[in-house]
Amino acid sequence: MSVIIVGTLDTKGEEIGFARDVLESQSVDVHLVDVGVMGEPKIEPDTTAADVADAGGRSLESLREVGDRGTAVAVMGEGAAVVAARLHDEGALDGILGLGGSGNTSIATAAMRALPVGVPKMMVSTMASGDTEPYVGAYDITMMYSVADIEGLNQLSRTIISNAALAMVGMVTNDHSIDTENRPTIGLTMFGVTTPCVQTARAWLEDHGYETIVFHATGTGGRAMERLIDEGVIDGVLDVTTTEWADELVGGDLSAGAERLDAAAECGVPQVVSTGALDMVNFGRSVPTEFSDRQLHVHNPQVTLMRTTAEENAELGRILSEKLNAATGPTALALPLGGVSMLGVEGEDFHDPTADEALFDAVREHTDDVELLEVDTGINDERFAQTIVEKLDAYMRDARLTE
Repeated sequence: MSVIIVGTLDTKGEEIGFARDVLESQSVDVHLVDVGVMGEPKIEPDTTAADVADAGGRSLESLREVGDRGTAVAVMGEGAAVVAARLHDEGALDGILGLGGSGNTSIATAAMRALPVGVPKMMVSTMASGDTEPYVGAYDITMMYSVADIEGLNQLSRTIISNAALAMVGMVTNDHSIDTENRPTIGLTMFGVTTPCVQTARAWLEDHGYETIVFHATGTGGRAMERLIDEGVIDGVLDVTTTEWADELVGGDLSAGAERLDAAAECGVPQVVSTGALDMVNFGRSVPTEFSDRQLHVHNPQVTLMRTTAEENAELGRILSEKLNAATGPTALALPLGGVSMLGVEGEDFHDPTADEALFDAVREHTDDVELLEVDTGINDERFAQTIVEKLDAYMRDARLTE
């Protein structure tokens, strides 16, 4: 078993050397990747900083000459990602460990994000107690707060670094294989306001021989599903909850980016997509003042929802249609005409037939070769869930028959 440690050996050589020694004491091979730019390494690397810089598209000498820290971190992050991916492809990487402050956290986690889901990834960082989204993103990166700065060895730093190294030993040396059945895997997207639909659909799919992975449509959830589709982990998609596009369009907190809905279309994965929770934009405790006159709903103390307008819904319908028009595999777009969320049905706060109809009309206008499924119920009605799972099942069966 081999673990790579990504770190700045010019400034953190002592601490990284200690982590290496702990790993090697447990019979784990270690490959040191030096990403330090300004000085000479204090311990011998296996991959030099010059090699990493070259992989990032610049020479180490040019980075030293420019002396710009931001540029250096960006280049070394790109290079470390290339190095990590290559070592993994060569079978020389079973896990990856990083130690450092904000700079090396950025570099090392860039390398981690270049690796498939399931490869053990551990980052000991001074930044782990704050907003870790820029480092973790939609990846299975474990962040451990260093408590004190990673500067010298003492009773505290030895304990924390040793714990991280031993955790990595456990992840790469123990037989943690899981017995799996050869079942096709379906990715589903869910929000609190679409949960009944997804729960009904998931139960049906698992009863009919599928494995399911449910993603919380909070931005990172959508990005994680897109990545796993690209990696070939997901065989079919029941994209019930496309609400992340409302945040992308209007400026909410839970956007998954403009690439949301691209992966299944490009990979030809069978998919049934719906308009789940497109009646809302998500904000934290406070809503930007520009939206102070909009219809709001306090979902919980940390989340406030804002009703989308007819104009926004029309644009969302166009975006969904054009994204799905590009699909290379069997694709359906399902419209719950009675409401696209738990809050959007008659009697609830976001019930707005005019806004919903703007969404549905835009879909009808802009959809080309995508199959439309119009169901005269709310999204959480059992009949709607039954309709979409049966359609996806038919697509999956046809795909298996033609392979």
